[in-house]
Amino acid sequence: MGNEGLLVVRCQLGEREAFRELVAIWHTPLWRYVRGMVGSQHLADDLAQEAWVAVVRGLPRLRQPERFAPWLYTIARRTVTDHLRQAYRAPETAMEETTTVVADDELSSVLTTMQIEAGLAALPPLEREVLILFHLEDLPLATCAEVLGVQTGTVKSRLHRARRMLRNHLAEKGYEA
Repeated sequence: MGNEGLLVVRCQLGEREAFRELVAIWHTPLWRYVRGMVGSQHLADDLAQEAWVAVVRGLPRLRQPERFAPWLYTIARRTVTDHLRQAYRAPETAMEETTTVVADDELSSVLTTMQIEAGLAALPPLEREVLILFHLEDLPLATCAEVLGVQTGTVKSRLHRARRMLRNHLAEKGYEA
């Protein structure tokens, strides 16, 4: 068991400092993933907080402490999915929360983070999610497959399709890849 697994075990034993360390290590990647999925910083703050509450509740039952990362992303994914389900039931308020601001700076041919995020926001959720997990969160294919609940081959095909869609979208906006 690696350092991460030992940290999780220490959390399960009730060490508050261990939980602070776990949050210090994982909050930013978790938040980045959620932000990429919902497009709003404020909403990402709320949903990341909600995910951490679920982690606190579920941590005592985590049987494989060394598998914390896929478990964490699965919780975050469920939190985002639940939010999106509720948002589709009440579209008038949800649309305001999830609107993404697209920066269109024609002066620069270099893709900025905002341009890539805007491109990601234009993709369907499945393609957006696989790009975020694999490229932005640097998760291995097998871990992406575990989080998404699909086979590794499916992750590869989604990645291929998502990259093509992102490239086409950015090209339509006049950005060279």
